[in-house]
Order: sequence, then C-alpha cells, then structure tokens
Amino acid sequence: YIPEENIIIGNVAFYGATSGEAFIRGKAGERFCVRNSGAQVVVESVGDHGCEYMTGGRVIVLGNTGRNFAAGMSGGIAYVYDVNRTFEKNCNTEMVDLDVCDVQDKNDLFTLLQKHFEYTGSTIARFILDDLNSQLRNFVKVFPKDFKKALQQKASGSKVEVKR
Repeated sequence: YIPEENIIIGNVAFYGATSGEAFIRGKAGERFCVRNSGAQVVVESVGDHGCEYMTGGRVIVLGNTGRNFAAGMSGGIAYVYDVNRTFEKNCNTEMVDLDVCDVQDKNDLFTLLQKHFEYTGSTIARFILDDLNSQLRNFVKVFPKDFKKALQQKASGSKVEVKR
C-alpha cells in the first residue's frame, strides 16, 4: 500500500498533547491535534477539523486537509504542504493568517522533516528535503493572528496586551 494514501492513525489523535514529537507516515483521521499545546507533529494528511483550538506546538501536514482546519486556533503554528493550492478553501481563517514561509520557517521545517524522514522513511519528506529551496513556496504557514501580534510586540520591545 502507499502510506500517504491510507489512514494510519484514527480520529482525535494528539488531542490535548502538551509536549513531545510524533511522526506519522500516512493519513490521520478527523480532529487531529485538537487543543495541541506543545507537541511537534508531522503527518502526511488529515481529516476534518485538524488543529482546532490549538494553543501551542508545531504541526506539519504534508498533504491534504479536511474542512474547518485551524478553527479556534490561537497559538502554535501549522505548516501545510499545498502543491495543488486547495488548502485555503478548507481552512477556517477567522483567527489565523495564511502566510508565506520565511528563513526561520525553512529551518524549522528542515529540522522536523529530517526527523520525519529518519523515523519513517517518508518519500514525501525525502522529496521535499532534496529540493527544500524550491518546495518552500508550496508550504502555507497557518499563523494565529493574536499569536503573531504578541510575537511582533515582544520583538519590538512593546508591552504585550492580554485580552480579558
């Protein structure tokens, strides 16, 4: 079988994860990494409602996502490999921006993709790593608006305001 075309991990995997790393060679079911607050996870595709209410951590999706991705996402960052340019219609952009990856993102992606390849033998990860400079344009950075604002204020030395 072709791993990236088969569901290998079920629904609600990594729900409420607080730390650690995971590398999944295949698709995940629905509600993947919901309420993730610190885990770093690489997967090759996810079902509906991925990364809902995520507050921290990093998630890399090396393929398609289902609908309502990132609903209520207030922290952390997700990267979606979107070669077919279909991700935007599946993403709930109420609380997130869809950004272009920068040099820091490239470094973060390289580190996690290298581990994903080492642990799983993923052909997708190997393909991307072999041509990361060109493939970087196919990644969409899912970046929560308030988290981005807080990081920008912190970098500029401004006081970070917390909404109550």
